[in-house]
Amino acid sequence: MRLKDRVAVVTGGARGIGAAICERYAEEGARVVVADVLARDAFATAQAIGRGANALVLDVTRRNSIDAMVETVVANAGRIDILVNNAAVFDMAPFLEITEESYDRQFAINVKGLLFTLQAVAARMVRQGQGGKIINLSSQAGRRGEALVAVYCASKAAVISLTQSAGLSLIKHGINVNAIAPGVIDTPMWDHVDALFAKYEGLAPGEKKRQVGMAVPYGRMGMPADLTGAAVFLASGDADYIVAQTLNVDGGNWMS
Repeated sequence: MRLKDRVAVVTGGARGIGAAICERYAEEGARVVVADVLARDAFATAQAIGRGANALVLDVTRRNSIDAMVETVVANAGRIDILVNNAAVFDMAPFLEITEESYDRQFAINVKGLLFTLQAVAARMVRQGQGGKIINLSSQAGRRGEALVAVYCASKAAVISLTQSAGLSLIKHGINVNAIAPGVIDTPMWDHVDALFAKYEGLAPGEKKRQVGMAVPYGRMGMPADLTGAAVFLASGDADYIVAQTLNVDGGNWMS
């Protein structure tokens, strides 16, 4: 078990990619904390995982919620060894119809929430003096612009940039900061994405999802479990010499 007895916090851990990472980490021996604003789902996920998994309510848009999460995890488990910044939201609109409300919400969660969760956990890791692993979830959308997805793309590009800056800053403390850029992954969020594409591109429900799945060189959309190997690797000692990188896990959709 590659993560035996490590204490791992996964934000947005209640569903989708986050839940899959929580389950795989538990299989690898980690003591998992499912941290999510969706309280009922978070506790259900932790219960389903078992193996000592716990759940905490976390709203990454509130600094006091972030600080309370760190304090609670440390009080219960003694430390934090791994952080996966997975909490995120998606929205889209034609460029001339982007609203301030949509912009503020996406950046509040995808960028600001990620930054200050990373900062709070990294500060704790520095005090612990034993290094740590921090993994941010970006996206293939952060590698390029998309006509209907300007704000989300920008937010995920910011995650790549923050990963680089934090990685360079924190490695002197033995804290590795890296990121994963998933491609199109079949999660509950993609049902929302598909509905928005149907609205703005005049497609039948499910058609965009079918199209993007067919376009993946691997031959299908990714599943949450397809990302868990990379998440384990970057959290393990095998990744000690990897710093400030963003790993594409996308079935060949994007090469960089």
